[in-house]
Amino acid sequence: MKKLALVTVLSSCLFMFSCGENKKTDVVETGTYQGVAEEVDAGDKEIYVRTSDNKLLELYLTDQTKISKGGQAVTFDNLKQNGKVEVTVKKEGNKLVPEAVNILE
Repeated sequence: MKKLALVTVLSSCLFMFSCGENKKTDVVETGTYQGVAEEVDAGDKEIYVRTSDNKLLELYLTDQTKISKGGQAVTFDNLKQNGKVEVTVKKEGNKLVPEAVNILE
């Protein structure tokens, strides 16, 4: 019985650990960065951008974040995984606030 309980607990822990994403992201200085949208999550309005210097930025877009393509305002739905983007971010403590996302292709 003890063995079964131990196996159950260990299995549960392993399952929970494997389901959670634990990405190592970077916090950069306020500025504009170009990169690739490695992940796009419409549900959370979140994107992960890999910059040209190999930093991974985790960005939660808000209603104030301006999204554009070719100089025209567009919606979040226009962001595509592996698409090239240029992001303007503001560093606030240990997080990045995305001010603008320009879709390059």
